[in-house]
Amino acid sequence: MSTSAGWDHPRTSFYTDHYELTMLQASLHSGAAHRKSVFEAFARRLPDGRRYGIVAGTGRLLEGIANFRFGEAELDFLARTNVVDDTTLEYLASYRFSGDIWGYAEGEAYFPSSPILIVEGTFAEACMLETYVLSVLNHDSAIASAASRMVSAAGGRPCVEMGSRRTHEEAAASAARAAVIAGFGSTSNLEAGIRYGIRTVGTAAHSFTLLHDTEREAFEAQIASLGEGTSLLVDTYDVEQAVRTAVDIAGPRLGAVRLDSGDLVAQAQWVRRLLDDLGNEDTKIMVTSDLDEYAIAALQSAPVDAYGVGTSLVTGSGAPTASMVYKLVSRTGDDGEFVSVAKAAKNKASVGGRKYALRKLDSRGAATAEVVGVGHRPEDDGNDRPLLQQFMKNGELLPGWTGHEGVVRAARRHADSMAELPPVVNRLQRGEAAIPTIYEDN
Repeated sequence: MSTSAGWDHPRTSFYTDHYELTMLQASLHSGAAHRKSVFEAFARRLPDGRRYGIVAGTGRLLEGIANFRFGEAELDFLARTNVVDDTTLEYLASYRFSGDIWGYAEGEAYFPSSPILIVEGTFAEACMLETYVLSVLNHDSAIASAASRMVSAAGGRPCVEMGSRRTHEEAAASAARAAVIAGFGSTSNLEAGIRYGIRTVGTAAHSFTLLHDTEREAFEAQIASLGEGTSLLVDTYDVEQAVRTAVDIAGPRLGAVRLDSGDLVAQAQWVRRLLDDLGNEDTKIMVTSDLDEYAIAALQSAPVDAYGVGTSLVTGSGAPTASMVYKLVSRTGDDGEFVSVAKAAKNKASVGGRKYALRKLDSRGAATAEVVGVGHRPEDDGNDRPLLQQFMKNGELLPGWTGHEGVVRAARRHADSMAELPPVVNRLQRGEAAIPTIYEDN
């Protein structure tokens, strides 16, 4: 399945754990494998001190589920290493998810116990997706949640994702996608560009300056090649001299200068004054250098025009996973009727039953609560917003959730969701979830 020109999604069946297949084998043996089941992905809590999370990865996940197949290579490996028996291999050879998937739209805010993804199918079909579902949602939602906080701290100034060199090569493209969903304007990662239609940006590193005999020669070469609107990195040697040289070469049409070290607040202030004194009032200042949401917030009073964020973003800014779990919450019995099931361990208890979710809104359209109905749809006051969307029906992807279209749609959903939440979500101080999660039983 092609999600954008030039890239085909790989087969995803081995992005899983050994025990998913041994569970399948045992359930085939017991006869329970084909019981209709409902699995739910949710987070019991938010990362410590966070007030909300952002759902991301859904589009990638859906593409992967559509390609969750066992080909000759996978089946040969499973047979050769005795992972499963012949009966299970026969089942896997024709495996294709044929159930329904519902969930929160990508880009949506979530809270503790929000039913972020609901997978309906046979136990055999749905249980094998556990590891893949959690791998994608935990990573991408962690990145998007951090990115959302950074975008909020930036207060409208653009943020650029540039963390590829600080994470796994595949994670880099996924992180870029998640960051853009949460409000970043562009990425340095070309793979994300071709896969998801995301705008890519970049100019030069310190090595380009060091390659040339003088900084002037380096700037002249970059401007001659990329144009006067380029961004020049001015802290390889002496920042003041570099700014003067840049203006001398490019004149008032110089696009931007980039600061990557030192006291960024003080440096941005005097560089702005220097640019203005030299007649470059329109030349922008971009800052990088291990930024996170707190550093970005500290730069609010500085004359900074854009932020480039790397390490903290792609590692979730202290919360590298969303800590989501995937639990069986309902299944049919021998009589074909659904029964609720749930884990009862003290610190890891879950609530059984198929869930429905609603965002409670006040008369002004502001969110006041997350209402989760167990086995029924919560009552809508008339202006409340249902949260569950259907992504797959009878194993077929519904349109609009994947590829570039999915990213654009998710970014719009993120912006709308954030506008709906109370202002407390913009605070970086530790606190409780911005709105409570309320369960409604039958």
